[in-house]
Amino acid sequence: MSNDILSRLTDTLTQRKNQPQENSYVASLHQLGLNKILEKVGEESIETILAARDAEITGDTGQLISETADLWFHSMVMLSHLGTDADAVLAELERRFDSSGLTEKAQRHQNK
Repeated sequence: MSNDILSRLTDTLTQRKNQPQENSYVASLHQLGLNKILEKVGEESIETILAARDAEITGDTGQLISETADLWFHSMVMLSHLGTDADAVLAELERRFDSSGLTEKAQRHQNK
């Protein structure tokens, strides 16, 4: 799997944030602010959950893939709005890769 699409999308999101275009959906989200972006992330999260439940019943994952792409996209807009990007998330996943998920989760709770 290639990270090229994530890099290209990150570049586009940064461009739309820094040089808004009148007909840009991403620029409009940035102009509306974080609360609107979070609303979209929440909406896409729910739609992804519902698509996953449907996929379990029907065996068709097409809608699940589409909704997950929407969720990832809006999550990346959120990251961009807050001055970070997918590379930071990938680095965190890489850091966690050889760790036990249960151990990592327990450590997060200890650090709170």
